[in-house]
Amino acid sequence: MTSGHGPMMAMRTTVVKPKDFSKTVKRLIRFTSPFMFQMTLVIVMAMAGTIFAIIAPKLVGNITSKVAEGLYQIAQGVPNAKIDLDYVNSIINLLALLYSGHALFTYLQSYVMVKVTQKITFNLRLLITEKINHLPLKYFDTEPIGDVLSRITYDVDTIAQSFQQSVTQSITALTTVIGILFMMFSISFEMTLIALISLPISLFMVTRIVKIGQKYYRARTRTLGMLNGHIEESFANHPIIKVFNGENQQTQAFEKLSTKFFLESWKSESFSGMMMPIISLVSNLSYIAVSVLGATLVIQGQLQVGSIQAFIQYIRNFSAPINQVANIGTVLQSTVASAERVFEFVDQPNEAEDQVGTPCPEVTGAVSFRNVDFGYSDDNIFIKNLNIEVKPGQRVAIVGPTGAGKTTLINLLMRFYDVKGGSIEVDGIDIRTLSRYDLRNIFGMVLQDTWLFNGSIRENIKFSDPKATEEQMLMAADSAKVDHFVQTLPEGYDLLINEEANNISSGQKQLLTIARAFMSNPSVLILDEATSSVDTRTEVLIQRAMEKLMGNKTSFIIAHRLSTIKDADLILVMNHGAIIEQGTHVSLMDQKGFYTSLYLSQFEPES
Repeated sequence: MTSGHGPMMAMRTTVVKPKDFSKTVKRLIRFTSPFMFQMTLVIVMAMAGTIFAIIAPKLVGNITSKVAEGLYQIAQGVPNAKIDLDYVNSIINLLALLYSGHALFTYLQSYVMVKVTQKITFNLRLLITEKINHLPLKYFDTEPIGDVLSRITYDVDTIAQSFQQSVTQSITALTTVIGILFMMFSISFEMTLIALISLPISLFMVTRIVKIGQKYYRARTRTLGMLNGHIEESFANHPIIKVFNGENQQTQAFEKLSTKFFLESWKSESFSGMMMPIISLVSNLSYIAVSVLGATLVIQGQLQVGSIQAFIQYIRNFSAPINQVANIGTVLQSTVASAERVFEFVDQPNEAEDQVGTPCPEVTGAVSFRNVDFGYSDDNIFIKNLNIEVKPGQRVAIVGPTGAGKTTLINLLMRFYDVKGGSIEVDGIDIRTLSRYDLRNIFGMVLQDTWLFNGSIRENIKFSDPKATEEQMLMAADSAKVDHFVQTLPEGYDLLINEEANNISSGQKQLLTIARAFMSNPSVLILDEATSSVDTRTEVLIQRAMEKLMGNKTSFIIAHRLSTIKDADLILVMNHGAIIEQGTHVSLMDQKGFYTSLYLSQFEPES
């Protein structure tokens, strides 16, 4: 009597249980409360449509009974015996109304629920998007990007699918189970008891199979993840595999995982394949018992023929909603777990609120670090009592070994992180008294890791100033030496950069990010290894263009190739979060200290 689909689906779904089920459900209900009227309407329509469908089989049975009664009387030679076609027609008309009502209510509740679900999903994504804009950079530095994306995409989709399907299915299933039980008892109490006896037998046997087979499904899921990871890794790094002649090694690893996956799939599917025959056997035995008892009751005149037909149809319809209820329980666990993950993301503390304070002045570019202390955690303060004075228009290079704190300095300047002690000032104004929007408008930033979005070259350059004119965009492109390679492209500035941004070279991507920074016309320019992906000739051209474009504006340059910053006005040498040397290239070389050894190490061959 129990359909095999429910238990099989339960076996194949890895259920992630929420940490606090009731708390998350209450919050989810609060989040959907603006749509409570529509959801109540959906519940009413689902119940009405289901009731119409439940009544129909008994009416069909009444038609069968009336026709059988007429035929029997005709066969017995009863005077004026006939089939009561008026009664049959009236029932048929009623059935047409019931089925039409069922179809109409099913469509309407589906239509309303889809609309509500999309609005709920939209609100969730909007809430997440707003949250992303208010999260501190520290969160993205410490959380795996894959997990963040999973919360935003997979978990939200899980909630949406659950609302769209499970709400109506659960109401329909519960109404169907209760309604069918009522109709079955109204036909025959004894037949209903026999039908229900087979249900726990089926559930007991299926549960035992599920329990045994579950470990194989879990193992198969783990192996599938390993297999997919291996395939993705091999595909993404195929050139490296070929360079080191690793094809055989990768193939052997794939065959090993694939064989393991085959064996686990075979075992798990073998167990799941046992369920349908067992369920069918128990169900068929139940049908036989019901049919025998029903025939006996008909012979005894206690039951009509059409009632047996209706009862058998009710039995067949009874198993599906029970399985739906079981599946909904599984889906609900996953849905609440997904909602919990989304709410955990939404509940992350925002970055510190901007102080309502100093309006942004016309910036000249003087930057001061005064007694700055900083660490990514309170128990690891690695920048202590840092003092730097940068005059307007100076070109400041920041150099040092990996982990010295160069990029951290820029993160503090941009207020991606706030100092633990001391202050950072721009033109004598503590940057914490400026809004982040105003502060970041002061700076233009080009990172070592290029970022371009799926759009035209023109759109990518104008990202920092969407209102810029075509002439301004072309001037920025020309200054960054972008124009000369764009002119060689068939589509020119209308070339669409694909999602991976691999239809242009790495150097061209970096040039575009530099043009984007120029487009913003910043008061202070920050270059974090910005020329690392361009050739030497292009690098020289960019440096000349920067001198022309920046004029008297302050610039910070993080560089590993020290030959590129010999003309800097000030070189800050960092190590372990401290400024250990500072001066011009010539003065630092004369000191024959840390900078000198760092500079010479880039030209001397290793012993």
